[in-house]
Amino acid sequence: MTNPFPRDFLWGVATAGHQVEGNNVNSDTWFLEHLPGTIFAEPSGDAVDHYHRYREDIALIAGLGFTSYRFSIEWARIEPEKGHFSVAELDHYKRVLEACHEHGLTPVVTFHHFTSPRWLLQAGGWEGQETPDLFARYCDRVMAHLGDLIGVACTLNEPNLPWLLESFGIGAEAPGNRGSVPMWAAAAERLGVDASTVAPFQFCSSEAGFQVKVAAHRAATAAIKAHRPDLQVGWTLANSDIQAIAGGEEIADRVRRDVNERFLEASRGDDFVGIQTYGRTVYGPDGHAPAPEGVPIKPDG
Repeated sequence: MTNPFPRDFLWGVATAGHQVEGNNVNSDTWFLEHLPGTIFAEPSGDAVDHYHRYREDIALIAGLGFTSYRFSIEWARIEPEKGHFSVAELDHYKRVLEACHEHGLTPVVTFHHFTSPRWLLQAGGWEGQETPDLFARYCDRVMAHLGDLIGVACTLNEPNLPWLLESFGIGAEAPGNRGSVPMWAAAAERLGVDASTVAPFQFCSSEAGFQVKVAAHRAATAAIKAHRPDLQVGWTLANSDIQAIAGGEEIADRVRRDVNERFLEASRGDDFVGIQTYGRTVYGPDGHAPAPEGVPIKPDG
C-alpha cells in the first residue's frame, strides 16, 4: 500500500500549558477559576504536573512513534508582572525544547494558548489597544532566548473561539453587559476596574477583540520573523462545518463569516493556518437545528 503522506509529514500530539502544567498562578485563568460565580467547574490546581514531568511525558510521545509535539509556553510565567521577565522560566522552556530534540520530536510552539498574565486582564485584556505591542514584546523576548530551538511557531491558538462559543450562547458578553454576570463582576471588583473592560482571550467576542487579536497576530509574526526569517509562523483556528437547512441560510452565512471566513482572510500571507474542527453545526430559521433522524450522535453522560 502506498503511503499518501510525505516522508517529512509531522505526526504529533498537542497540549496547552495551563491545562497540563499546573499551578499557573499568575495567569488570568487561574484568577478567574477562583472567583465567586466562576464558570469553571473546578480549579486547574496541579493539573497533570506536566511542568515537572515533561521529560517522561515527552519520552512517552516519542515512544508512541510521533514525530512532533505541539505545546504552549506560558506568557504568565515568563512575564508575571508587566515588564519583568523571568530568565528561570525561559530556561525551563529551553529544557523542554531540548528534551524534544533529544527524542527526535519537532517542537511546535504556541506562544499563546488561551491564558494571559493577570496584569494584562487588568489593563484591558484582549480589547486593550496596548495588547498587540505587549504580546509582540513577549514574543521577541522568547525568540531571543529560545528561537533557535523552535521547529514551528503558532502565535495564537483559536482566536475565533469566542465567536464559535457565542453561536451556542456560551460565555461571550457584550462589554456593557459584563457587569451583570457574577464572574465578570467579581473579576472587576478584585481588579479595581470597570466590568466592561474585563476581556479574557477565550471569552471576548467584540469587534474590538477581533481587531486586537488580528493586530497581535501580525505584530507577533513580525517579532518572530525578525529573529528567524526561515521559521514557519501561523495561527490555529477553531473552525466548524457550518451548514443550513431551508430558512437557516442567513444565520449560517453570518456565523460562517464571523467564525470562519474573516479569520481565514486575516491569515493571508502567513506560512500556514492551523485548522481544529470539532464537528458541524446546522442552522434552521429559528437557530440551531436538531440532528436529522438516524444520524449518530454522542449520547448524554
